[in-house]
Amino acid sequence: MDTRYLQCFISVADCGSIAEVARRLELTPAAVSARVRALEHEMGVTLIQREGRNVRPTEAGAKILDKARGVVRDAWDLQVRAKDENALGELRIGASTSVLSTMLPKVLVPYFARYPRLSMFIEPGTSSHLYHQVKNGDLDAAIIVQPQFAIPKGYTWKLLVEDMLAVIVPTHMQSRDPHELLQTEPFLRYDRSTWGGRMADRYLSKHELRPQERLEIDGAAAISAMVAEGLGVSLIPLSLVEPTQAAKVVHLPLPCPAPTRRMGFFWATQRAQAELASAFVEEALAALQGK
Repeated sequence: MDTRYLQCFISVADCGSIAEVARRLELTPAAVSARVRALEHEMGVTLIQREGRNVRPTEAGAKILDKARGVVRDAWDLQVRAKDENALGELRIGASTSVLSTMLPKVLVPYFARYPRLSMFIEPGTSSHLYHQVKNGDLDAAIIVQPQFAIPKGYTWKLLVEDMLAVIVPTHMQSRDPHELLQTEPFLRYDRSTWGGRMADRYLSKHELRPQERLEIDGAAAISAMVAEGLGVSLIPLSLVEPTQAAKVVHLPLPCPAPTRRMGFFWATQRAQAELASAFVEEALAALQGK
């Protein structure tokens, strides 16, 4: 069985669009369809069905989807190990966009010192997206905001760092009341599709604050830069303030109890790379606590 055909099937099932999969894999839509049909012919069942302009897995396709992910992943590890007998395969992790340039580099230095021959793939995204990527088997683990629901059996979330929400303002506004600033100055909203953004939104709603919203964006670095240029104020976790903007931006503590954002490592404990994921947590805790 050609794993390229399996990968096409997985991608189509996840994406729901043959045209989009073709774009991502740099193939023609006809080539993607041909690979899926070849897989269906080999297995003797229909795996994909059309619904209007979209496609989705059939009942048979849904049954094999998780196993197909494992086969593709195992095939990749076999290739890596065949080329290097000392290789550990590939660890696939996700990192929310807020930690790619802050937390992650500090952790990778000691981690690669421990596993110099390890291959790693890093996917950026929101905490919600990365959570589902780990659940789907596309990633081994991810650094995400603590889920606001019970972690399912077979998975673990471990706290790495936590910080509070704060009002981020240009330096010339630092003497003003933070709630007054949130209601009277143009507001740069942290994207509500992120868990951190939803936390900020809940705080605003709880205290009946109605900001004059100027824009909404997923990108703490961009928000910091915009605040530094005087485009408005924002409400984001304190650790996300871009260090390069420290001279132009100040944070004001919230007058009411501030929600705490808890960032941690989420991973599948029963998969092949679980040991490497656990080691990542060890190195992360040591690096972030300055040990």
